[in-house]
Amino acid sequence: MNTQTITGTTAAAMITAPGSGHGKSMVTAALARLHKNEGRNVRVFKHGPDYLDPMVLERASGNPVYQVHGWMTGMDEVRWRLAEAAQTADLILVEGSMGLFDGDPSTADMAVACGIPALPVIGANAMGQTFGAIALGLARYRDDLEVKEVIANRTGSGYHAHLCRESLPEDISLLGAIPRNEAFDIPDRHLGIVQADEITDLDEQLDAAAEVLKEAGLDQLPAQVTLEATTPEQPPRLLEGTTIAIAKDAAFAFIYRANTELLEAMGAPLKFFSPLTDKELPNADALWLPGGYPELHGQTIADNKEMKAAIQAHHQAGKPIYAECGGLMACTETMIDPEDGTEHSLYALMPGKVSMAPKLKALGIQSLNTDNGELRGHTFHHSELETEREPAMRTTKKNGSEGERVFKQGSLTASYFHGYFPTAPKLVAELFKGQEQ
Repeated sequence: MNTQTITGTTAAAMITAPGSGHGKSMVTAALARLHKNEGRNVRVFKHGPDYLDPMVLERASGNPVYQVHGWMTGMDEVRWRLAEAAQTADLILVEGSMGLFDGDPSTADMAVACGIPALPVIGANAMGQTFGAIALGLARYRDDLEVKEVIANRTGSGYHAHLCRESLPEDISLLGAIPRNEAFDIPDRHLGIVQADEITDLDEQLDAAAEVLKEAGLDQLPAQVTLEATTPEQPPRLLEGTTIAIAKDAAFAFIYRANTELLEAMGAPLKFFSPLTDKELPNADALWLPGGYPELHGQTIADNKEMKAAIQAHHQAGKPIYAECGGLMACTETMIDPEDGTEHSLYALMPGKVSMAPKLKALGIQSLNTDNGELRGHTFHHSELETEREPAMRTTKKNGSEGERVFKQGSLTASYFHGYFPTAPKLVAELFKGQEQ
């Protein structure tokens, strides 16, 4: 078994909000950078399925960022990751998802389960004393949730901050008021914020945002908490010697750090490559095309005929290919450019055409249920797939209804579904070895 109990005590806070759009992501990143600049070891986690925020949070903290979610990753893993971080961290920050009580399980559920106080970031723009009513509602909605401090974001003046502070009940204090500042403005697109590597001068922006927080008095550490967990068992080494080539560049970047670490723990050597710029695949037994933004790079993908030929040869040789969301899009025949309507020729591993939709087509946590385990994960896409190919199976939404299509075309497995690999190691081994384990 080789499991053990670990315990750690450190300062910790669950950064949350009444809903999306209150600025908690950049406040979390700025807090991480502020304390990092003060010489502290900061660990940050992201509640729920999200690829983009963790990219910025890693840059802000200088440490790896992992996703944590009571259902997708499981609470045992949540407790273990937090307790492990507490062994060395001076500060742990967990960025919540959506509003404090949104989702099942919610950010509040995790805060209660882990014993971490919730620290709401409330956008104070366009309100005055109502700030106190929102804080009061968040603090009183559940008896088992601890909310003792709040942050006012986007205040317009010292007097505005004073109104927010005076509106609070006696048992809730204002940790700080953050004035409106362009350092907290980060560009976004249809799937969320722009990828960290695409943001010019991101480090300078994070440093500037950290200084704003310091001037607002937000440089104090939150309360200490004690985190305890049992370490997980080591996964079986079912991928021993199976080399996996993983696409990673501006078009394919939606990769959970926990997924690659599981593949390595199962014995797989990993080789990263760029479908946009490389002309050949690494020498590998299997190929993973993760999600990302292929729709923004359709012409480049189409023009790289050498890479297209290499991926087609890999497929024709019967070597496994696993394609998620953006990876699925790239494996179809054509993609309609969202800018000018041009049809780009893609890898053509399966029949179909993809185009961007005017609104989000799917969002939510799902699972792929097989005899080799239940692979949990999520779906989140703005594109539509037209194909004559019938799905080999479907994922299941958490509420039990039918989810995303999963296609099989020779050695290719492709879906809009994003899997969290640690939930089903045997199934993951099957996907990359092409046979039952």
